[in-house]
Amino acid sequence: MSARTVDAKMTVQEVLDDLKVAPPIYRWRQLGKGPRSIKLPNGDVRIRRSEYERWLAEWEDAA
Repeated sequence: MSARTVDAKMTVQEVLDDLKVAPPIYRWRQLGKGPRSIKLPNGDVRIRRSEYERWLAEWEDAA
């Protein structure tokens, strides 16, 4: 897997689809519990795949 693929930007919907959850991710972000994200000038949010994977691993270790 190339670095470009690992750091591909994911939409919030792609993260929700991967997690198979309802859309609480905005609330998670407000509470500081979601993956770090990038807010684009147009208001859209993107999450680096590497950050998403790091965040998932963090929760796995906490369980």
